[in-house]
Amino acid sequence: MTACGSSGDATSAEMRLPPRNAGFDYQIGGAYKPPSGVRIVARDRSASPAPGLYNICYVNAFQAQPDAEQEWPADLLLRDADGEAVIDEDWDEALLDIGTAAKRERIAERVDEWIDGCADKGFDAVEPDNYDSYTRSDGLLTADDATAFIALLSRHAHARHLAIGQKNTVELAGQRKKAGLDFAVAEECGQYDECGVYAEVFDDRVVDVEYTDSGLRKALSGFGDRLSIVRRDVMVTTPGSKGYVRRTR
Repeated sequence: MTACGSSGDATSAEMRLPPRNAGFDYQIGGAYKPPSGVRIVARDRSASPAPGLYNICYVNAFQAQPDAEQEWPADLLLRDADGEAVIDEDWDEALLDIGTAAKRERIAERVDEWIDGCADKGFDAVEPDNYDSYTRSDGLLTADDATAFIALLSRHAHARHLAIGQKNTVELAGQRKKAGLDFAVAEECGQYDECGVYAEVFDDRVVDVEYTDSGLRKALSGFGDRLSIVRRDVMVTTPGSKGYVRRTR
């Protein structure tokens, strides 16, 4: 496991939770040297963890990456009444069909391989994205489907001594124990007045990414002494890129 000192509380001999109110950087768009003061870093599963820090591994668990539909069996893509794949229009990603226990098991087998990769690289935790994809399914998937699926991922992550974070989906925060989730990765909880819910449910173990200056101000005003908060550009680019933004105040 990546060294993380005494900043996280041990929940088992090897699994550690992220520290509270720690310097944070969200690097899922590309890894780079963490700025001074950063203690928690989130990176894509294709990247390597940052030495000496608490590292969160991003996996797109509920949707196929853009142009990657062909990498999934056709029957594991969610389809509408016309047989067309249901697409998250914002990110051009096909939703995965977690609507039955059998399909959830098959999809989890694939995602578990990615989780294994995170563990083998030395990440401390995993962040399965698009927990809220059921809200974009035109009613074909339910919140219960999402919770049942992420519970499968949680069991596997814990077996690999990884903590697992709830990504957004504030409406399911109350299902934390049923889902087996350990902390929260929130996008714009300041902007949308959701930080308080995450803070209460996850005992302040929350990393928050804001994409606007107003959201950063709101998050810091209410929770700057409790949560791990950073302002990034929405494409989470690397330093030197056009549009790169990273601020903590």
